[in-house]
Amino acid sequence: MSSNNNHVKGLLIGFLAGGAVGAIVALLTTPKSGKELRGDIKQKSGEYFDEADKYYQDKKIKAGEMFNEGKRKYAMVMNDLKSKPEEILNDAERLYNDAKAKTRDVLHTGKEKIELETERLKSSVKAGMEAYNEAKKS
Repeated sequence: MSSNNNHVKGLLIGFLAGGAVGAIVALLTTPKSGKELRGDIKQKSGEYFDEADKYYQDKKIKAGEMFNEGKRKYAMVMNDLKSKPEEILNDAERLYNDAKAKTRDVLHTGKEKIELETERLKSSVKAGMEAYNEAKKS
């Protein structure tokens, strides 16, 4: 981007220098008195100064606009950076709570299955003991 600015700057300087040289050559080759020629040179140099000042003012305004745009983009980036840790923390907390709930559900289901199997095993052992005692009595 800076080479583009250098190119534009060089082009502008070349244009102004060429215009100045052309104007001076045109003034020097016209049949005028010294007083008229000095007045014309003074007028042309004033015009060139005004054009250069206008160019400077335009670029100053453009630089101010670019600076303000940069500040706005910087503020947006900083807000994004500030909100990212909060989002990550919220996501992590949500994942933790989901995992905790799923673990609780799995443990509860496993506990119910163990209790059910324990009751079945107790019933089987009790039935086996009763059958053994019956067989022993007969």
